[in-house]
Amino acid sequence: MPIKHDLRGFYPLDWTELSRSVRFRRAKGRCERCARPHGATICHLGDGRWFDEVDACWRDGRGRKLRTNLPAPDALPPEFAPRFTRVSLACAHLNHDVSNNEAGNLAALCQRCHMIHDRPHHLARRRITYLMRRAIGDLFSGLYR
Repeated sequence: MPIKHDLRGFYPLDWTELSRSVRFRRAKGRCERCARPHGATICHLGDGRWFDEVDACWRDGRGRKLRTNLPAPDALPPEFAPRFTRVSLACAHLNHDVSNNEAGNLAALCQRCHMIHDRPHHLARRRITYLMRRAIGDLFSGLYR
């Protein structure tokens, strides 16, 4: 995942090596939350369930094997509407502090798990942005949209 230009100063010079180490040495190329493999195109149902081709089984959003009798992706009925997504692992800061690069604060997450993890932080940032726009609108006599 690209680093925002204004945040580059907070990352260490060896960030690419550190990120690669977390994603591929420690996590062995799989998401640490749901076990999706990096670089693979997976079949998923949109609610977190996905098909693991290595073990030939369906998994839930946390990576646990499902006990349901879902068929393989090519034999799914049309009402399931399977989707295909290419998985990319990113190294995520668990406490959202980009200057804290300790091993316990970093996790290898796929794009789905990363967005779920960052959701409360994004909502808080969005609220601050809305309040700032409203304040600017109050200063300059009118709503700022």
